[in-house]
Amino acid sequence: MLRRSTTALVLLVLVLATASYAFDLGPLTGLAGPSPISEPDKVPPPEGLSLPASAAAAQVAPRTEPQVASAEAVRRALAGLLRDKRLGPQVAVDVDQLGDGTPLFHRGAHLVTPASTMKLLTTTAALEALGPDHRFTTSVVAGETSKQIVLVGGGDPLLEAGPATDPGQTYPARADLQTLATSTARSLRDLGHTKVHLRYDASLFSGPAVNPHWPAHYIPDGVVSPVSALWVDEGRLSPSSMARAADPAAEAATVFAHELSKHGITVVGRPKPGTAPERATRLGAVQSAPLAQIVEHIIEVSDNEGAEVLARQVAVAEGYRASFTGGTRAVRSVLRSIGVDTSEDRFYDGSGLSRQDRLTPATLLSVLQTAATPAHAELRSLLTSLPVAGFTGSLTYRFRDASRAGLGVVRAKTGTLTGVSGLAGVVTTRDGVMLDFAAVANGFKPRYTGFVRDRLDQIGSALAHCTCAAPEAAASPSASPSGVASSAPASAPGVSQPAAASSAP
Repeated sequence: MLRRSTTALVLLVLVLATASYAFDLGPLTGLAGPSPISEPDKVPPPEGLSLPASAAAAQVAPRTEPQVASAEAVRRALAGLLRDKRLGPQVAVDVDQLGDGTPLFHRGAHLVTPASTMKLLTTTAALEALGPDHRFTTSVVAGETSKQIVLVGGGDPLLEAGPATDPGQTYPARADLQTLATSTARSLRDLGHTKVHLRYDASLFSGPAVNPHWPAHYIPDGVVSPVSALWVDEGRLSPSSMARAADPAAEAATVFAHELSKHGITVVGRPKPGTAPERATRLGAVQSAPLAQIVEHIIEVSDNEGAEVLARQVAVAEGYRASFTGGTRAVRSVLRSIGVDTSEDRFYDGSGLSRQDRLTPATLLSVLQTAATPAHAELRSLLTSLPVAGFTGSLTYRFRDASRAGLGVVRAKTGTLTGVSGLAGVVTTRDGVMLDFAAVANGFKPRYTGFVRDRLDQIGSALAHCTCAAPEAAASPSASPSGVASSAPASAPGVSQPAAASSAP
C-alpha cells in the first residue's frame, strides 16, 4: 500500500511539473523556476548542453550607390565597331546611363527606320493607358430578337479557337471560343433555345484593316493579318499556318457556330455581321490574360498582330478613333503624358512593319528609362519582357561566337526588315554600371544581313564586358564590389574589335 502511495505521489509531482512547464502554471503550483512561456530567455539549457552566445549577423554586403558611368570608357568599348561600310549608310548607336538618363554615347543618324523596336512604344502606351491588370473580354449577348445572338469582339489579340492541348506549354493563358460556346450553350438551353441566328460584331475597331503604309505583299505573303477586334489565332486559318483569313471576324464567327453545334445548339444559316444592342443580356464571356502578360508575349516573340491590336486599344482608351491613324495619335498622346518626346518621330503603325516609320534612338531610350523608374511601376513588364541574349524569344539563337560576352547579360528588343536591323534594350556592364542602348542599321545590302546582325550583337556584348564605371566611382570601396579597374579594355574576350575601317568585300 505504501509503495502504491509513493508511486502516485511521484506521478502527481511529474504531472504538476509538466503542466507548470507547458501551461505556465508556476505561480499557481508554487514550483520555482522561470516560465518557458513568459520568460523563455531565462530557462537554462538541459544539463550538460553548452550553447555559444548569440551574436549579431554579419552584414552580407555593403549597401552601394548606383555606379556612375564614364562616357570615355563607353566610347573606347565601342571603338572600331561602327566603321565597317557593310553596316550601310545609316547607323545609329546611342547609350545612356539607366536611371538618370545621362547621355554617354551618340554616333550616327538622327532618325532611323525602327522596324520592330517600334513595339516598345506601343506596348508602353498600352500599359500606361489601360494598366497592367487590364483584361480584354469576348462575349455573346442576346440579339434584337429572342432567337438571335451576337458574338462581340473585344479586341483580344490572343483569342484562340480552342483551349491549348497542353496548357503548361502556353504562356500567357488564352481565352478561346470553345469555352465561350460551352457557357453560351448552357445559357441558351436555360432559356429554352436550341436554334439561333448568329451575328458577329467587330465594330470596336474602325478604319481599314490593312495599313496603306505597308508593302502590298504583306497580306498575301502571310507577314501579317488584317487587323480586327474579333479573330482567332491572330487571323490565321490554323495556329501553325502562315495562311491568313481574308475576313478574320467572319472566320471567328464560323468557328464559334461550329463549337455551338457540339453542344446541341443549331445556328440557322451562315453567321452575318451585326451590332450588339445596347445593354443587351450577356449569355457568355471569356477574358484574356492580364495585359502585362500579353505585353511580355508581344515583346518576346515580336508579335506584329498583337502590337497592332494594342495600338487600337490605346485609341479606344484615349477616346480616339480605333484605326491605324487613331492608334498612332493615341500612342503619341500617352507617351507625351509620361514625358517621352516623340515630336521628331513619324510612325504609321504599332508594329514597325512600315518602312516609312522614323524614330530617333533617343525616343527608344526615353521609353526604356521611363519604364525603369520607380514612378512608373505599371511599366515594369516592358523591361521584364525584353528577350535575354542567347536564351529567350527573338534573341534565343543570337549572341554566339564573337558575341559571347553578352550571353545572359544583354536584354533587348530586336527589329528586322530587309535592309534594317536593330537592338534596343538594357545591359549591366562587367563592373555593375546599368546602361540602356539603341543600335540600328538602315540601308545595308541584304547579303550583309548576317554580318550586321552579328555586329549589333557585338555592340551589346562590348557594353556587357566594359568596365565602364567612372574613375572616381571605381576608386570608392563601396562603388565597385567586384574590385575591377574602371579603364575599358582594348578588346573584350568574345567581342571582335576591328582595328580600322574596312570596305565591303
